[in-house]
Amino acid sequence: MEVSLLEVAGQALLSIAEPERIFYLIFGVLIGLILGVIPGLSGLIGLSLLLPFTYSMEPLAALAMLIGLMSVTTTSDTIPAVLFGVPGTVGSAATVLDGHPMARRGEASRAFGAAFFASMMGGLFGAFLLGLSVPVLRPIMLMVGSPELLACCIFGLSLVAVLSGGNAFKGLAAVCLGLMLAMIGEDSQAGELRWTFDTIYLWDGIPIVPIALGLFAIPELADLAIRRSTVVREEFHDVKSTQREGVLDVMRHKWLVVRCASIGSLMGAVPGIGAAVIDWIAYGHAAKTEKGAQETFGTGDVRGVIASESSNNAKEGGSLVPTIAFGVPGSASMALLLGAFTVQGIVPGPDMLSKNLDVTYALVWSVAIANVIGAGICFGGAHILAKLALVRASLLVPVVLGIAFIGAFQGQKAWGDLYILVAAGIVGFVMKRLGWPRPPVILGFVLGALVERYMFISVRRYDADWIFHPMVAILLLLSLYMVFAPTITGLVKRVRGRPEGRLQLGWFINASRWDVGFTAVVFALFAYGVTSAQAWAPSARLFPVVIGWIGVLAVACLLVGMCIRRVGGEAVAAGLHMDTVEEFKGLDPSTVAIRAVIFFAWCLGYLALSAIIGMLPAMAIFVFGFLYWTGREGLQTSLLMTASVVTLSYGLFHWILIVPWPEALLGEWLPGLREMRAFRLF
Repeated sequence: MEVSLLEVAGQALLSIAEPERIFYLIFGVLIGLILGVIPGLSGLIGLSLLLPFTYSMEPLAALAMLIGLMSVTTTSDTIPAVLFGVPGTVGSAATVLDGHPMARRGEASRAFGAAFFASMMGGLFGAFLLGLSVPVLRPIMLMVGSPELLACCIFGLSLVAVLSGGNAFKGLAAVCLGLMLAMIGEDSQAGELRWTFDTIYLWDGIPIVPIALGLFAIPELADLAIRRSTVVREEFHDVKSTQREGVLDVMRHKWLVVRCASIGSLMGAVPGIGAAVIDWIAYGHAAKTEKGAQETFGTGDVRGVIASESSNNAKEGGSLVPTIAFGVPGSASMALLLGAFTVQGIVPGPDMLSKNLDVTYALVWSVAIANVIGAGICFGGAHILAKLALVRASLLVPVVLGIAFIGAFQGQKAWGDLYILVAAGIVGFVMKRLGWPRPPVILGFVLGALVERYMFISVRRYDADWIFHPMVAILLLLSLYMVFAPTITGLVKRVRGRPEGRLQLGWFINASRWDVGFTAVVFALFAYGVTSAQAWAPSARLFPVVIGWIGVLAVACLLVGMCIRRVGGEAVAAGLHMDTVEEFKGLDPSTVAIRAVIFFAWCLGYLALSAIIGMLPAMAIFVFGFLYWTGREGLQTSLLMTASVVTLSYGLFHWILIVPWPEALLGEWLPGLREMRAFRLF
């Protein structure tokens, strides 16, 4: 049997190595790398664009091109994540936590080296694991049911204890907030409209792209605009780092790569659990298992970059498992790949593990080769890109922000995407200033629909017996340990240490007024969610009510904690104020507040102009205005930068990628413009 598999694998390698197929594979890789760099434009968009061109192509060449594109978008998305704190795709959101702080202290090249090499190794490991698991795919997949999938989701959510920044109640409240946001829209069980506020846009729920860009990208750009400096802080301008250092980091932590790549491969094989979740699970695993990680993760620890990047590339090999074995797409991208199978006359299922085993191994080789080529290209250009971290904020902010708006519009291709982007950006900025963790919000948002669906099926089919399934019991016990172990450990240390001093009670003596106000707003949102859900059908209100009460209790405990302080013992942080964060050293609070207001005023102005004259013309005015008035750049520099950005955006987005533009009033006033291809911008 082994010889037979090796022979088939060898024949598949020779087949995929033919010049025409390698050409199309490289072409797909290049498109995937470009899409990964641009925030909001995921591999899903690239597959949608390339799929029509595969109809007349030779089957293996077509599949190689599509696999090449899919395999590398989570390689190049590291570039904006590290340089600007802007996730290129949702799969690089966890990379932001340590990659961007590394760039800010002058170690962008090291972060790139670690990320690209870990991505390549993770992708190769995923392909290798897929190749080995082909003979035993079916029996393993048949063992996984809704209870097991639910337990996997709960385990992912339990990692909020790691991602909560040391405050378990804030982390729990944040994840509940994400779960509540995920419930907006039409309930899949009862067809009930939940928190849509008579808005058609919300019927299908909130898309993840504007939420992710708003929570992570906008606050980082706001900080950059407020500091008015380079990405690299001034005291680190003389720091020199190389990609070789990052590669050596990966080699030193090779077992971390293996573990996280295994997580990516295995979780990628679970339908519905995509890249937006997998990198967080791997990141949380690394934070729990690596020595000293809980103190250094989130501050620029290269191990955080390695964990995230090795897992999100490995998941492509894993997501091919259910697609090949059962015709069940493991992700949205795999659903389009399934369409390509149909177009080429390839039927997923048992035949892919017997009669068409050569095609299966050709896909495996495509994943492996694409990862090597993609990493090689990124290595070649990363040292140049790293120098962007030394470019003035006045030049970077308007360009990156303008592109982020275009990327956010790809969520549901509606104006609501842009409103969500700005609103999430403001909330994300406030959360960052007040020490509220943002990753749990995204984790809860992504897993919300899955948790509710799997819980509904599990309870309806097994009642309470699903809890006692072996795999479920193990995962639930691990989840409980993840959540409660830090709290119990802390209590034991306090009891044994018996710190001197007495407890003092008072009205919010242990928090800033900003933190108290934001916490009260979150409490009100949970309370509203619980009360408003009472009018819904039982199947529609069960999950929102449960999550809402958990959120209420978490926030209540948080508010109580704000009223307790130990006097005479260990110092307790009094909450973050707008003027005490390290990013704004040397700036007084009023300056920080004024610059923050100016930044968000530009965002709102860009949004309003887009509604009137179209997004691309508005981008021209926004970029020039920000450069000339806020950035204090010269007239010639401002005009040249504006012309370059608008021309490149017009060529790339309008003609090459053919992205849709939001409809503007100018198009209503002059409908003839919409009939001309070159001016269909309004």
